[in-house]
Amino acid sequence: MSAGRTRTRAILSEGKTPLSRLLALAEAGEEIVITRSGKPFAKFQPSVVTKLPRTFLDTNVLVYCDDESEPAKQERALKVLDEHTRMRTGVVSLQVLQEYFVSVTRKLRLDPETARRKVEIFAMLHVAEPTVSDILAAIDLHRFHGFSYWDGLVLRMAKQAGCRVVLSEDMQHGRFVDGVQIVNPFL
Repeated sequence: MSAGRTRTRAILSEGKTPLSRLLALAEAGEEIVITRSGKPFAKFQPSVVTKLPRTFLDTNVLVYCDDESEPAKQERALKVLDEHTRMRTGVVSLQVLQEYFVSVTRKLRLDPETARRKVEIFAMLHVAEPTVSDILAAIDLHRFHGFSYWDGLVLRMAKQAGCRVVLSEDMQHGRFVDGVQIVNPFL
Protein backbone atom coordinates (compact mmCIF):
# COMPACT_ATOMS: atom_id res chain seq x y z
CA MET A 1 0.00 0.00 0.00
CA SER A 2 1.46 3.39 -0.96
CA ALA A 3 2.04 6.20 1.50
CA GLY A 4 -0.92 8.47 2.10
CA ARG A 5 -3.53 5.81 1.36
CA THR A 6 -5.62 4.47 4.23
CA ARG A 7 -7.02 0.99 4.48
CA THR A 8 -10.61 0.27 5.50
CA ARG A 9 -11.87 -3.20 6.43
CA ALA A 10 -15.48 -4.13 5.83
CA ILE A 11 -16.97 -7.28 7.25
CA LEU A 12 -19.58 -8.67 4.87
CA SER A 13 -21.61 -10.56 7.43
CA GLU A 14 -22.40 -7.35 9.29
CA GLY A 15 -23.97 -5.91 6.14
CA LYS A 16 -23.80 -2.44 7.67
CA THR A 17 -21.76 -0.70 4.98
CA PRO A 18 -23.56 -0.45 1.64
CA LEU A 19 -21.48 -1.18 -1.45
CA SER A 20 -21.97 2.38 -2.73
CA ARG A 21 -20.33 3.72 0.45
CA LEU A 22 -17.37 1.35 0.05
CA LEU A 23 -16.93 2.37 -3.57
CA ALA A 24 -17.08 6.04 -2.58
CA LEU A 25 -14.31 5.44 -0.05
CA ALA A 26 -12.20 3.74 -2.72
CA GLU A 27 -12.86 6.64 -5.07
CA ALA A 28 -11.66 9.00 -2.33
CA GLY A 29 -8.36 7.14 -2.20
CA GLU A 30 -8.89 4.44 0.43
CA GLU A 31 -8.10 0.79 -0.11
CA ILE A 32 -11.15 -1.32 0.88
CA VAL A 33 -10.78 -4.96 1.99
CA ILE A 34 -13.95 -7.01 2.41
CA THR A 35 -13.71 -9.97 4.75
CA ARG A 36 -15.94 -12.91 5.53
CA SER A 37 -15.32 -14.91 8.69
CA GLY A 38 -12.20 -12.83 9.25
CA LYS A 39 -10.68 -13.76 5.88
CA PRO A 40 -10.20 -11.21 3.08
CA PHE A 41 -11.93 -12.15 -0.15
CA ALA A 42 -12.30 -8.87 -2.09
CA LYS A 43 -10.40 -5.64 -2.37
CA PHE A 44 -11.24 -2.27 -3.96
CA GLN A 45 -8.30 -0.07 -4.73
CA PRO A 46 -8.43 3.48 -5.97
CA SER A 47 -7.51 3.65 -9.60
CA VAL A 48 -4.55 5.75 -10.58
CA VAL A 49 -5.83 8.18 -13.17
CA THR A 50 -3.67 10.98 -14.42
CA LYS A 51 -5.82 13.90 -15.42
CA LEU A 52 -4.64 15.38 -18.68
CA PRO A 53 -4.73 19.15 -18.97
CA ARG A 54 -7.44 20.62 -21.16
CA THR A 55 -5.74 20.52 -24.55
CA PHE A 56 -6.41 22.07 -27.93
CA LEU A 57 -5.80 19.76 -30.90
CA ASP A 58 -4.58 21.57 -34.01
CA THR A 59 -5.60 20.44 -37.47
CA ASN A 60 -2.42 18.46 -38.15
CA VAL A 61 -3.11 16.16 -35.20
CA LEU A 62 -6.50 15.23 -36.68
CA VAL A 63 -5.11 14.89 -40.21
CA TYR A 64 -2.38 12.49 -39.07
CA CYS A 65 -5.13 10.22 -37.71
CA ASP A 66 -5.85 9.44 -41.39
CA ASP A 67 -2.36 9.72 -42.88
CA GLU A 68 -1.16 6.18 -43.57
CA SER A 69 2.01 7.52 -45.24
CA GLU A 70 3.25 8.60 -41.77
CA PRO A 71 2.63 5.50 -39.59
CA ALA A 72 4.51 6.76 -36.51
CA LYS A 73 2.70 10.09 -36.57
CA GLN A 74 -0.60 8.35 -37.28
CA GLU A 75 -0.14 6.08 -34.27
CA ARG A 76 0.78 9.03 -32.04
CA ALA A 77 -2.14 11.14 -33.30
CA LEU A 78 -4.62 8.33 -32.71
CA LYS A 79 -3.27 7.81 -29.19
CA VAL A 80 -3.52 11.53 -28.39
CA LEU A 81 -7.06 11.70 -29.76
CA ASP A 82 -8.10 8.61 -27.82
CA GLU A 83 -6.62 9.89 -24.54
CA HIS A 84 -8.23 13.30 -24.79
CA THR A 85 -11.56 11.86 -25.90
CA ARG A 86 -11.68 9.41 -22.99
CA MET A 87 -10.58 12.03 -20.45
CA ARG A 88 -12.87 14.67 -21.99
CA THR A 89 -10.00 17.13 -22.16
CA GLY A 90 -9.81 17.57 -25.94
CA VAL A 91 -10.78 20.81 -27.64
CA VAL A 92 -11.00 21.76 -31.31
CA SER A 93 -12.45 24.80 -33.03
CA LEU A 94 -14.70 25.35 -36.00
CA GLN A 95 -11.58 26.43 -37.90
CA VAL A 96 -9.82 23.13 -37.14
CA LEU A 97 -12.83 21.10 -38.26
CA GLN A 98 -12.99 23.04 -41.52
CA GLU A 99 -9.24 22.77 -42.15
CA TYR A 100 -9.36 19.03 -41.40
CA PHE A 101 -12.06 18.46 -44.02
CA VAL A 102 -10.21 20.44 -46.69
CA SER A 103 -6.84 18.81 -45.90
CA VAL A 104 -7.95 15.18 -45.90
CA THR A 105 -10.12 15.48 -49.00
CA ARG A 106 -7.44 17.35 -50.99
CA LYS A 107 -4.12 15.97 -49.74
CA LEU A 108 -5.10 12.49 -48.59
CA ARG A 109 -7.93 12.07 -51.11
CA LEU A 110 -10.29 10.86 -48.41
CA ASP A 111 -13.84 10.41 -49.63
CA PRO A 112 -15.87 13.54 -48.68
CA GLU A 113 -18.61 11.43 -47.10
CA THR A 114 -16.07 9.67 -44.85
CA ALA A 115 -14.40 12.99 -44.04
CA ARG A 116 -17.80 14.44 -43.11
CA ARG A 117 -18.48 11.54 -40.73
CA LYS A 118 -15.09 12.09 -39.11
CA VAL A 119 -15.85 15.79 -38.65
CA GLU A 120 -19.02 14.72 -36.83
CA ILE A 121 -16.95 12.45 -34.59
CA PHE A 122 -14.33 15.14 -33.88
CA ALA A 123 -17.16 17.55 -33.10
CA MET A 124 -17.95 15.38 -30.05
CA LEU A 125 -14.91 17.03 -28.46
CA HIS A 126 -15.44 20.48 -27.00
CA VAL A 127 -15.78 22.83 -30.00
CA ALA A 128 -14.66 26.43 -29.55
CA GLU A 129 -16.51 28.95 -31.71
CA PRO A 130 -14.84 32.31 -32.44
CA THR A 131 -16.45 35.67 -31.96
CA VAL A 132 -15.43 38.99 -33.48
CA SER A 133 -13.28 39.74 -30.42
CA ASP A 134 -11.47 36.41 -30.97
CA ILE A 135 -10.79 37.34 -34.59
CA LEU A 136 -9.38 40.71 -33.51
CA ALA A 137 -7.23 39.02 -30.86
CA ALA A 138 -5.88 36.62 -33.51
CA ILE A 139 -5.01 39.59 -35.70
CA ASP A 140 -3.11 41.09 -32.75
CA LEU A 141 -1.22 37.82 -32.18
CA HIS A 142 -0.21 38.05 -35.83
CA ARG A 143 0.74 41.73 -35.61
CA PHE A 144 2.65 41.64 -32.32
CA HIS A 145 4.04 38.10 -32.11
CA GLY A 146 4.55 37.07 -35.74
CA PHE A 147 2.13 34.13 -35.80
CA SER A 148 0.14 33.53 -38.95
CA TYR A 149 -3.42 34.76 -38.54
CA TRP A 150 -4.67 31.14 -38.53
CA ASP A 151 -2.19 30.04 -35.84
CA GLY A 152 -3.12 33.15 -33.87
CA LEU A 153 -6.77 32.11 -34.04
CA VAL A 154 -5.88 28.59 -32.83
CA LEU A 155 -3.98 30.08 -29.88
CA ARG A 156 -6.81 32.48 -29.07
CA MET A 157 -9.45 29.75 -29.20
CA ALA A 158 -7.31 27.51 -27.00
CA LYS A 159 -7.05 30.31 -24.44
CA GLN A 160 -10.78 31.05 -24.62
CA ALA A 161 -11.60 27.36 -24.14
CA GLY A 162 -9.47 27.15 -20.99
CA CYS A 163 -6.71 25.04 -22.52
CA ARG A 164 -3.23 24.98 -21.04
CA VAL A 165 -1.71 23.21 -24.06
CA VAL A 166 -1.97 23.41 -27.85
CA LEU A 167 -0.79 20.31 -29.67
CA SER A 168 0.61 21.28 -33.06
CA GLU A 169 3.64 20.48 -35.15
CA ASP A 170 3.27 23.76 -37.04
CA MET A 171 4.07 26.25 -34.29
CA GLN A 172 7.01 27.02 -32.01
CA HIS A 173 7.41 23.98 -29.73
CA GLY A 174 7.78 24.91 -26.07
CA ARG A 175 6.70 28.53 -26.44
CA PHE A 176 4.13 29.95 -24.03
CA VAL A 177 1.62 32.43 -25.39
CA ASP A 178 -0.84 34.02 -23.01
CA GLY A 179 -0.57 31.11 -20.57
CA VAL A 180 -0.93 28.41 -23.25
CA GLN A 181 2.03 26.17 -24.09
CA ILE A 182 2.66 24.99 -27.64
CA VAL A 183 3.70 21.33 -27.73
CA ASN A 184 4.68 19.31 -30.78
CA PRO A 185 3.36 15.82 -29.96
CA PHE A 186 5.40 14.25 -32.75
CA LEU A 187 8.87 15.05 -31.42
